[in-house]
Amino acid sequence: MNEMELKDGVAVVTGGAGGIGGAACLAFAKAAARIVVVDIDAEGAERTASEIRAMGGQAIATRADVSQSADVQAYVKRALDTFGRIDYFFNNAGTEGRVGPLAEYDEAVWDRVIGVNLKGMFLGLRHVLPVMIAQKKGAIVNTSSVAGTVGAPNLSAYSASKHGVLGLTRSAAGEVGKLGIRVNAVCPGPIETRMIRSLAGMSNPEDPDSVKRFNVGRNPMGRYGDPAEVARVVVFLCSDAASYVNGAAWVIDGGRAAI
Repeated sequence: MNEMELKDGVAVVTGGAGGIGGAACLAFAKAAARIVVVDIDAEGAERTASEIRAMGGQAIATRADVSQSADVQAYVKRALDTFGRIDYFFNNAGTEGRVGPLAEYDEAVWDRVIGVNLKGMFLGLRHVLPVMIAQKKGAIVNTSSVAGTVGAPNLSAYSASKHGVLGLTRSAAGEVGKLGIRVNAVCPGPIETRMIRSLAGMSNPEDPDSVKRFNVGRNPMGRYGDPAEVARVVVFLCSDAASYVNGAAWVIDGGRAAI
C-alpha cells in the first residue's frame, strides 16, 4: 500500500462544511479513508458528505458545536457506531471573532472565540484520545495558524486561541507518543476561504480587496493559498509517510513567515 493511502481508515473532520475542513474531507476520501464530517452547519456538512459519496466514497455528516462537551461526545459516538473506530482526527473547527483593539474587545466575542478555537480543541482531544489509546494507534492534526506563532494586532482572541492550540498539540504529543498516537498542528497563513474574506471585510469595510492586495504583496509566492494545499499536508501528517513526525507545527503560508 502507498504510504499516503489511508485505505479503510476512519477520519473525523470538524469544521468540515467548507474551507480547509471541507477540502480535507475530500482529500481524506481521495486517500481511501471513510469520513465523518462534523460542523455546526448541518446542511453544509451534509453537502460535503454527499460530494464524497458521489465520488464513490463513504461519508456521514453530523452537526456539532465543538465548544459543547455533549456535542463532541455525540460525534465521537456517531463515528464509533457507524465505523467502529477513529484512525485520523482533523481537529479543525474554528471561528475568527472580531477585528478590533484589545482595549475595546467584546467579552462575549472573546468567550466564543476561546470556546470554539481552544476549548473545542481540548474537548476533541479529550474525547477522541481515549478511543485511539484503546486502539493503540491514531494520528491527530490540530488547526492553529500563523497567528498562533506570532502576535496578530486587532485579532487578540484569535491569536491567543491559536497560540493555545500549539501548547495543547505539544502537550498531547508528549503524553501519547509512546502509546502509538501522533499529534501535530498545521499553521495556515492567508488561505482563500470564507474566514479570510470575513476578516478582510472587518479590517477595511470600504475596500476589503485592498487587504488581500496588501497580504499578497508581502507574500513571496504572490498569492493566497488554496484550501486543498493545506488539506494535502493534513493527510500527509496522518499517513504512514509521516510516521516519525510528532509534536510539530507545520507553517503553510507561501513563505511569508520566512521573510
